[in-house]
Amino acid sequence: MQNTIQSVIFTRGLGLHSGRAINVTLKPAPANSGIRFQRVDLNGAPALEAKAENVTSTTLATTLGRDENRINTVEHLMAALSALGVDNILAEVDGPELPVFDGSAAEWVRLLTKTGLKKLAAPRRMYRVTRPFKVAVGDKSISVRPASRFSVEAHIDFGGAIGRHCFYYVESDQAFINEISRSRTFCRLCDVEMMHSQGLALGGSLENAVVVGDDGIINPDGLRYDNEFVRHKILDFIGDLAMAGAPVIGQFVLHKPGHELNRQFLTDALAQPGLMESVVSGAEESKRPSARKEVRPLRAHIPFSLDEALTPASL
Repeated sequence: MQNTIQSVIFTRGLGLHSGRAINVTLKPAPANSGIRFQRVDLNGAPALEAKAENVTSTTLATTLGRDENRINTVEHLMAALSALGVDNILAEVDGPELPVFDGSAAEWVRLLTKTGLKKLAAPRRMYRVTRPFKVAVGDKSISVRPASRFSVEAHIDFGGAIGRHCFYYVESDQAFINEISRSRTFCRLCDVEMMHSQGLALGGSLENAVVVGDDGIINPDGLRYDNEFVRHKILDFIGDLAMAGAPVIGQFVLHKPGHELNRQFLTDALAQPGLMESVVSGAEESKRPSARKEVRPLRAHIPFSLDEALTPASL
């Protein structure tokens, strides 16, 4: 069945690109309303559905909407919602982007698992991939083939101190929490000045991103995983794929992915007749991990202290 959250969640944090303190209120929403974002600081601004057709920018983040009525950096929350099985929610935001917290999805996971989920009286629908499909741009590509569960094999090659990495992720909420959610966004030190000149990453720091110099990682505490970079690419892909509007069942292979390639793949896939078959989840659930039925007690199984380690500093 579809899920929403048990109760209202309020949080506050710094926007990565705007550098502003942003307030967010996550509210339970009725069945079939989906994931929606609303700018409460803009009088009368309509809510934005988290759908592929509403993605209007992919420059260093995923943005919904256009002109003033837009929400930037939605991919980390979208990944957490997708992985934990939240189908319906209204996110009220008083600024142009979501908080970045520590650069990962861990704080969103903490908030969602703390409040728990509420089952709704409507069946979940999902997309089942029916045949192989691939989108390639130069040496970058995303491909998918039919499978009984969602999985992602990702490959990156940045050269230099970042290097080449690969990681294979098979969906379950515990796998997302333990293997993906804590991986942080990253950048090269040589790109910071360029980003600032474009009005981007104004709130970036070693507290919310991994920064890589010519000689290696600048962050004093280093990496959370040896292959944290490729894990974060999977996190971003999960969030961007959630713009399908329903879970997608298939086996994905990513080569040098990014937000724009993620957007192009999803847009092209949804436009292919019969490629993404819409099904009611009941028939598929027996083939999928049971973890999504166990969201409420997740906190008992988290092997690290999200409360102590990842609660953002007061702004």
